[in-house]
Amino acid sequence: MEKQLVDVAVIGAGQAGLSAAYHLQRRGFSPAGALGAATYAVFDAEEGPGGAWRHRWKSLRMATVNGISDLPGIAKPVVDPAEPSSEFLARYFAGYEQDLGLAIRRPVKVTGVTREDADPHGRLGITTSDGDWSAKAVINATGTWTRPFWPIYPGQFTFRGRQLHVADYVAAEEFRGLHVIVVGGGISAVGLLDEISQVTTTSWFTRREPEWRDAEFDAQAGHNAVALVEERVRQGLPPQSVVAVTGLIWTPALRAAARRGALDRRPMFTSIEPDGVRLPNGELLVADVILWATGFRAELEHLAPLHLRGPGGGIAMDGTQVAAEPRVHLVGYGPSSSTIGANRAGRAAVAAILKLPGVHYETSTALSSEKAAPASGTKHS
Repeated sequence: MEKQLVDVAVIGAGQAGLSAAYHLQRRGFSPAGALGAATYAVFDAEEGPGGAWRHRWKSLRMATVNGISDLPGIAKPVVDPAEPSSEFLARYFAGYEQDLGLAIRRPVKVTGVTREDADPHGRLGITTSDGDWSAKAVINATGTWTRPFWPIYPGQFTFRGRQLHVADYVAAEEFRGLHVIVVGGGISAVGLLDEISQVTTTSWFTRREPEWRDAEFDAQAGHNAVALVEERVRQGLPPQSVVAVTGLIWTPALRAAARRGALDRRPMFTSIEPDGVRLPNGELLVADVILWATGFRAELEHLAPLHLRGPGGGIAMDGTQVAAEPRVHLVGYGPSSSTIGANRAGRAAVAAILKLPGVHYETSTALSSEKAAPASGTKHS
């Protein structure tokens, strides 16, 4: 079977991938198979729209979810604060794809990206469950949800209780009557501590003392935090999340959890035993469940054939562009892992790709007046 040719391949259709597709269409690219001077394809491994939001626990509702930015060109519909974020955002993304005619290919798993030859301006081969493809540039927007990070501790596999990662969390009710240890210092950890501590007893462990803030970040503080993450990826170091830099923000719900004692943080245990965890003072804390709220890593295994990682363990970046491979852009990675950052990254990646040798496009938009992207204030009905 012959390789299918496109100018740009987008891998992933979460917020960052949809943003990239939007900006490709704005700049005159057409979906694969359409008539046009330049084409793109978007591959998504999910069964339907919504990206990682499809898998969030039902108790994560729009009233408590961390801020979600509008997708470019079409504002979010009216939000019901009580609706689960998984349902709302899957519906929003589905309407967005349909309104713009983005023609997402799913479920399609990308298993490898390779250089087709030694030409630095040549094509990249893309192996997928939908056949083999060839592109002049790749925008990778695969996020992190499929790569949950599990720390390794002595005795971990002797534990007789249940261990799970937040990626597998469903609801607090399943832990009623059990003592739950939550490990991790991020937003998910404290949010789940709040939820679980309302139905049973909990203990909270983190490697470092969490940093708390009493108010939302202003624009300058947010800019400074993103700049710190950008500097790490510029140096080729593994990215930290923006939240890891900004710290945790007190909310009324979290203050109530603190009053219940759910946010009384303990330093990390030294080992795991069949009936619980061994504390630094030698005491055994008996537990039934260990919930690892320890974050995620970027899903980049399909890019391994390109050998993009440097000595520091990360990928040296120049904006969204991989410094050593200008044909590859990472969006939703490092400083663009927030929803607003993902939107900006999608636009920046497309602008940079248009400067690559051999990438041609029509300066007048390829979208007809019927398919033109609505103004940013437009909402779905």
